[in-house]
Amino acid sequence: MGVEDVRAAAGRIRPFVHHTPLLPNHSLSEKIGVEVRLKCENLQRAGSFKIRGAMNALLQLSDAERRRGVVAFSSGNHAQGVALAAKLLGTRATIVMPEGSVATKVQATQAYGAEVVTAGVTAATRDTMAREIAQKSGAAVIPPFDDERIIAGAGTVGLEIVEEWPEVAAIVVPLGGGGLLAGIALAATSLKPQVEMYGVEPRAGNDGEQSFHAGRIINIEPPKTIADGARTLSIGVRNFSIIRERVRDVVSVEDEPLLEALKFAMYRTKLVIEPTGALGIAALMSRIITPRGPVGIVVS
Repeated sequence: MGVEDVRAAAGRIRPFVHHTPLLPNHSLSEKIGVEVRLKCENLQRAGSFKIRGAMNALLQLSDAERRRGVVAFSSGNHAQGVALAAKLLGTRATIVMPEGSVATKVQATQAYGAEVVTAGVTAATRDTMAREIAQKSGAAVIPPFDDERIIAGAGTVGLEIVEEWPEVAAIVVPLGGGGLLAGIALAATSLKPQVEMYGVEPRAGNDGEQSFHAGRIINIEPPKTIADGARTLSIGVRNFSIIRERVRDVVSVEDEPLLEALKFAMYRTKLVIEPTGALGIAALMSRIITPRGPVGIVVS
């Protein structure tokens, strides 16, 4: 896939998603020593970037496929993105979510009209259970990250950043399964090859960091971290291929500096974000990433 797929996705989903603000932040800029802007996907519909990929995927289904419905598996954000996309398109959605998922995310998914299945579901079995439901019902599976439609939809964030701020020298992105980082890296480095891309994970769930430095995908046990949106067990195959080629580095942060980043965001930027969305801020505040020029941080 290429940047043309991201551009096609941008045109496809434009009527359904927000062009989120890229906000300058003087407090962070002073602390880091370079200009910092926050790409506020926390202000996106359904609260995260996930609606972009979900909508791009659903819009490429045939009318017959949409009538049969869709199935997704997610701990929360992809669930809400698919549920909202399905509601907007008049499609039935079933979402498989692990037991113990954040209650507010389960409730939000149900509020969009989706059927939520949690009984007996774990992070390790959600994929299998979703595909079993799809096989029985004839519904289409909408994966959370390892899918070209999802990657292209997420990549529209990168198009918006570079087109709005051509001076950007580095972009820092939260990393779970890799859909967002792969998509943004594909779009941003296609428009501006010299831009430096970074992925950030919670230290307890740093399968992407390990994989990036090992040169192969590494699987981990379900991690214990406050960054619930990044509790993936392994990075996606398609995602990893793009990330290896286009990302400068993948790093990780402990939960403690992540909490400090959340407090900073609350008091100094007045943004309400979840822990996963603060990963980039935490990496810069901890000096784990030291960009040489203007930096965009994706907040989701």
